[in-house]
Amino acid sequence: MTIIDPRRPIRNVSVVSTGTVDIRPQHVRSNGTPALWWLMTTRRWTDPRPINVYVIERADGLVLFDTGQDRASIVDPGYFPRSGLTGLVYRRLARFDIDPDQTLTARLAAIGQDIADVHTVVVSHLHTDHVGGLPELGHADIVLDQREWQTLDEPHPEARGLLRDHIDLPGLRWRPVTPEPTTDPELAPFTTAHDLFGDGSLMLLPTPGHTPGSLSLLVRQPGATPLLMVGDTTFDVHLMQDGHLPGLGERTLLRGSTRSINMLRSRHPDLAILPAHDPAAGSRLSASSWGRASSPMSSHT
Repeated sequence: MTIIDPRRPIRNVSVVSTGTVDIRPQHVRSNGTPALWWLMTTRRWTDPRPINVYVIERADGLVLFDTGQDRASIVDPGYFPRSGLTGLVYRRLARFDIDPDQTLTARLAAIGQDIADVHTVVVSHLHTDHVGGLPELGHADIVLDQREWQTLDEPHPEARGLLRDHIDLPGLRWRPVTPEPTTDPELAPFTTAHDLFGDGSLMLLPTPGHTPGSLSLLVRQPGATPLLMVGDTTFDVHLMQDGHLPGLGERTLLRGSTRSINMLRSRHPDLAILPAHDPAAGSRLSASSWGRASSPMSSHT
């Protein structure tokens, strides 16, 4: 029987990247114009940005936050919609570069971890660059926000970045959760949360905006730097700190989630915020107490 120290249930936190993605500058920082306008008119791309998967090691196995991008998306011509306006949007939205050794299984092996040891996955939201490792995770519980799961059944999911054929796969163990009211003062200003294992170490916080059910994950343990994994709520921590919003999502919700995260950070100045596609996220994790306690993790971004 595995014995978990209730005071220190987390052994280590690291990050791997399943390739890189180029996106539009307005995707990273909104300039106020409608998304369809800049998608159809801009000719610029960002430099390659990581597709991060965060790896949380517990005594009983591994927890992942997000699963990266599937390499099938660059080798299978039918992976993305091809026709009509929807197909055009997908072609203009992002460019992926994923080597054969950048599958989720391979990236975990590169840091000495076995994908068979993953027992729980938290999906921040259901866009393709966060669910790409699902075909490799049929043995794990897949946790997401109940509101995000419901969006699959709303009209025009493909036009909203949701490809059911790559999400609702046979054999996956989906576990939608609904954040419940909390009075934990350490989580303020958040008033709802979901305690993943009931020990307070991994707290799911609702951060809607990029999608209706986007989740962030707060990792906390006595004596360790608190970490907040925020998915695509921002693509650059410094932009978030200045109140700037990314270019895709519902702006009112994004503004509220940005404000809540900034308030949480003001209460916890050592909080390390880790987006999915921020090129500095790996270095930020390496500079934390988690990075100093283990091998350098920036090399895996």
